[in-house]
Amino acid sequence: MSSLKERITEDMKAAMRARDTDRLGTIRLLLAAIKQREVDERIELDDAAITGVIDKLVKQRKDSISQFSSAGRQDLVDKEESELVVLKGYMPQQLSAAEVEAEVAAAVAQVGAAGPQDMGKVMGVLKGKLAGRADMTAVSAQVKAALAGK
Repeated sequence: MSSLKERITEDMKAAMRARDTDRLGTIRLLLAAIKQREVDERIELDDAAITGVIDKLVKQRKDSISQFSSAGRQDLVDKEESELVVLKGYMPQQLSAAEVEAEVAAAVAQVGAAGPQDMGKVMGVLKGKLAGRADMTAVSAQVKAALAGK
């Protein structure tokens, strides 16, 4: 099986051949972000680290979309949304709400969390398992709710 980075590079070549400038621009942006992190940290990123980079870019797009929407800049919203679609194509399959809930419950039991003060421990366990597969803001809210009942 090829790595995520190889798949992204092949998609870039395909976008070049198809003269799909919007998709090509987004893929180049993604590859630049991956390369930047590899140079900064002097390492070769694995698929999990690349998913983290993609997740960060997805978050940035979502923030930009909400800001551009409130500013009434539909042209910029459309651009960010098209980039978001391309980026989400490289993310792993998202977990359902029930699956996230089960992971939260398992993590709470695993650390033996006794209350809100154990939030960091629980999130530490979940971050590795769910990174890129669930919205971590929503996961955090679920953990907070689970620990509030303890």
